[in-house]
Amino acid sequence: MLAAMPPTPDATAPGAAGPDREVPDRGRADACPGALRLHTADDGALARIRLPGGLLTDRQALALAEAAEALGDGELETTSRGNVQLRGLAPQCAAELADRLRAVGLLPSDSHERVRNIVASPTAGLDAAEGTPGSADVQSWVRELDARLCAADWASGLSGKFLFALDDGRGDVAALDADVTLVAGPDGTRLLRLGRDGRGHPVEAGQEVTAVLDAARSFLAALRAHGRKAWHLREAPELLPAGTVPLPAFAGTAPAVGALPGGLSVGLRFGRASAGQWWTLVAASAGELRLTPWRGVVLPGAPADRLPGLAAAGFRTEPGSAWERATACTGLPGCAKSLADVRTDAARALDAGATVRAAAGADGLLLPVHWSGCERRCGHPAGRWVDVLATGRGYRVTVNGANADVPGPDAAKAHEMNAVVTNAVVTNEEMAEAVAEARRTTK
Repeated sequence: MLAAMPPTPDATAPGAAGPDREVPDRGRADACPGALRLHTADDGALARIRLPGGLLTDRQALALAEAAEALGDGELETTSRGNVQLRGLAPQCAAELADRLRAVGLLPSDSHERVRNIVASPTAGLDAAEGTPGSADVQSWVRELDARLCAADWASGLSGKFLFALDDGRGDVAALDADVTLVAGPDGTRLLRLGRDGRGHPVEAGQEVTAVLDAARSFLAALRAHGRKAWHLREAPELLPAGTVPLPAFAGTAPAVGALPGGLSVGLRFGRASAGQWWTLVAASAGELRLTPWRGVVLPGAPADRLPGLAAAGFRTEPGSAWERATACTGLPGCAKSLADVRTDAARALDAGATVRAAAGADGLLLPVHWSGCERRCGHPAGRWVDVLATGRGYRVTVNGANADVPGPDAAKAHEMNAVVTNAVVTNEEMAEAVAEARRTTK
């Protein structure tokens, strides 16, 4: 088990807290919604159902579609952690929703349901030979971690925002800035990364899930020992033991849409699908769905001849669209804090941006882009991304990076490090071109 460590003298380590850096006040409990704790929004109550590894059976997926239609607004919304949200719920439906989820195994623990935050490489085992990246049995790690997490009394003390990432070696979910990340190596090695550390801890084969749980438990123990309050490891890096093995830079690349060596991959516009679309998705599957942190779905074993039907239902099935890696917050009318109907505006810009992108000669390395209705920037991606922020008079387009969420006095410095595409507020008519230009800023 990783021991709780005293503060490190190296304040220059990645993510380290310097003398002038302010740490967010985490004395209150986080307000993350769950399947039992509903969040009240302008369009009704919202439930967030945790899906460890994004894994769903056909039966579970159908149960979610039925719940969305019977209790909510008839749509399902995937999140940047591969979970599902139901919106437009009546507050009095909470008990019925819980019963529906329990009946199909989507609510195994009432006390731990919000801490089941686990992302995993969605194409693991589908496209790699033994001993290469992609060969690790990530899905078995997901199921074991979920079961042991729910069985551990101490784990209920984790924040509903605390994130575990299990990467099969290709570096996709390892780039998502999780609190505890397990990365499989091509030679059977395993490395554990804590927070944003650039170095890892070697893990003995067969002890992968134990090491992940020990890291989370040690973090809680260190907080108690030092009288600290934090939701994430990056908020208290000085309490963590330093890794010993250098880690590579992780690509964070989402699966391409279309046919895969071992199945299909489709994209959802802003991660949303109607119940009818969801049923089409289940009908095309071979019994299993894997929701990705990039608001897509992988269908292991599904044949390529099902792609035309999925495309006709409104799913993205061909690469090269401006919609790739494009996300947006809820915006108006669902969120009262938003200054604009960002999804309508973003959809218009993305549809127009397809021709702008082709004319600009951009390639698949375009930066992700996220539209936000307010300064909170809910749901923005990790790493570098194009920030399209509603101002009430239009949108401001900038390129942000991993340092964009640095709190306190360092925030201004972090902002200076980001490439500002335009400080001017652009109109809806100008937005498509401004966003296309910003997405070509890859360095």
